[in-house]
Amino acid sequence: MTKMTEHFPIEAVREQFPALKRMYKGKPVVYLDGPGGSQVVKSSMDAIYAYMANGGANLHGPFPSSRETEAMIADAKHAVAELFQVEPDEVAFGANMTTLTFAIARALSRHWQEGDEIVVSELDHRANVDSWLAVAADRGMTVRWLKVNPSTLTLQVDELDSLLTSKTKLIAVGLSSNAVGTINDLSFISQKAQEKSILVAVDAVHATPHFAIDRNEIGADLLLCSSYKFFGPHVGIAVIRKKLFEALEVYKLAPAPTFIPDKLETGTQNHEGIAGIRPAIAFIAGCGTGDTLHEKLRSGYAVIEDYEHRLAEKLRNELGKIEGVTLYQADPNVPKTPTIAFRIAGYEPEDICVRLCEEHSIFIASGDFYASTLAEKLGINTSGGWIRAGLAPYNTEEEAERLIVGIKEILGV
Repeated sequence: MTKMTEHFPIEAVREQFPALKRMYKGKPVVYLDGPGGSQVVKSSMDAIYAYMANGGANLHGPFPSSRETEAMIADAKHAVAELFQVEPDEVAFGANMTTLTFAIARALSRHWQEGDEIVVSELDHRANVDSWLAVAADRGMTVRWLKVNPSTLTLQVDELDSLLTSKTKLIAVGLSSNAVGTINDLSFISQKAQEKSILVAVDAVHATPHFAIDRNEIGADLLLCSSYKFFGPHVGIAVIRKKLFEALEVYKLAPAPTFIPDKLETGTQNHEGIAGIRPAIAFIAGCGTGDTLHEKLRSGYAVIEDYEHRLAEKLRNELGKIEGVTLYQADPNVPKTPTIAFRIAGYEPEDICVRLCEEHSIFIASGDFYASTLAEKLGINTSGGWIRAGLAPYNTEEEAERLIVGIKEILGV
């Protein structure tokens, strides 16, 4: 047991993820593709199977399986409410974060008009950009960009005072970058927005697996994420402030509910997937201690964050020593998720990923990861983007070392 893992129950954590037993080319697989979708905890799989095996049903039936489905969905919303410190009726489920954001943007824009403004970020995943650009185009609105500094890989928040005006309806910003890991100061951004009664839409997809999020602390009016990024199934999650949610005029079928949160959940939901959400949240809580789920989640996140940070720092330090490797990361004083983007001089990112897979059984991806504006500003969008190593609490120090060794062998150093 290394110093890094002596206070983190890595073996107990890994036992909860069946996918970690997979072999490829005679070696155990190393999953470094977590930012694209984490592996799923077994308790979540078990809950999905149990729901389906016990007889799933649609809602509003007078029989047990229908009532059980309604109770399961309500329970999942209570768990999400604890995760973000919100009310259960502020939580809605959908296909994924992108689909939900498009639906919310379309509903909000009913009351927007030509000459109104929105602000989007150059650092963001396009899911929190293009959904807003689409409705802006429909309504003849003006789009302003919160710029990223290409040298520091941080947002130029000093421009907010001039960027946000009396015409601004909404600012959309990611809590953390899915490409380079930069964690944005949402509390500062939302404070600036609130001073002018501007809505704040937060993409928390990449952040949710890595650190505790309090919706009110970061000042989000809209917060969206997807459970398949934090050890669960493919279900999108939207958290909308109650007053805003109640006023939201969503596009829906005439007979569908008009009350929250049901009115946003158009059509039959992925019930079996929703069944797997609470266990995924419980996994995070299980890494911590406390008397309540909230306390366990907070301490569980603290344990995970500390472990991932130390593992990421080891990886960043070792990668930085290899000649030809360029890391894309903010300064050490800027908080980051354990997501490491890099390139290797003289090699196509995709070629490195293929060789790491075929020669070292390391599953790692390349590309712009839908952070295409950032990739364009850095001049790498036409040359394969980044190689992205994303760490999760089930990754080990030995796996990080396998990546380093694999890259050195490919480079012959």
